[in-house]
Amino acid sequence: MSGMVYLVGAGPGDPRLITLRGAEVLRLADVLVYDRLASPALLDLAPGHAERVDAGKAPGRAAIDQEEICRLIVRRARAGRVVVRLKGGDPFVFGCGGEEALACARAGIAFEVVPGVSSAIAAPSYAGIPLTHRGVASSFAVVTGSRATGAPDLAGVATAVDTLVVLMAAGRMAAVCRSLIDAGRPANEPAAVVEWATTTEQRSIVATLSTLPDIAAADSLRAPATLVVGKVVALSEEIAWFEPRREDEPNAQPARTSFRTGRA
Repeated sequence: MSGMVYLVGAGPGDPRLITLRGAEVLRLADVLVYDRLASPALLDLAPGHAERVDAGKAPGRAAIDQEEICRLIVRRARAGRVVVRLKGGDPFVFGCGGEEALACARAGIAFEVVPGVSSAIAAPSYAGIPLTHRGVASSFAVVTGSRATGAPDLAGVATAVDTLVVLMAAGRMAAVCRSLIDAGRPANEPAAVVEWATTTEQRSIVATLSTLPDIAAADSLRAPATLVVGKVVALSEEIAWFEPRREDEPNAQPARTSFRTGRA
């Protein structure tokens, strides 16, 4: 008798941002297959007897390749087990959730997709950047800055929307920003990068599209990082609200204070 597969979005980093349904199915897991960005606090929601499989992918390295992850999920479910695939953000936003859903569907395995809060939405929000704002921006798009073949091709979307969110941009910041400028976005347009959004390690850099890469490099920007480009970035100076604090020091100063520099 086949088991059940849940493709669960873990949210953007803070474990409290998982959905109620996500927390609920974690407690049902016989097998937990998790990404590197899944909070340890979420792993603890699974029963103690559950098999835990690290399927984390870091830039240039994968604990298990995607095809093997799909095979593992199907094998465990065919053995009658409840499999929870815990993925950072949302399963269907650059998370290979579609591939895993197809693998289940083609194998005749029952599955459920549990949406999660994507960093594409959460990172700007936690940096005080509204993706849309009356009179400033009425559209946005989410793209990836990571391509297996090299530099990202952003020409098709660069000028089609008011606000552009680029995920997985940390390792290609200069190439992404240059591609956007070459495609027609103003070099002096406000741009921000948010590192480790929603966590105690969150840090924001606000500059311009042309100056941001050098500033980020000088400050040792690291993944995961979300790039936001558009006039709405300028609003963060007034409405940034999140001050990351370490959980064991509730009265301490912010762990890594956001800063703004390089503005035109």
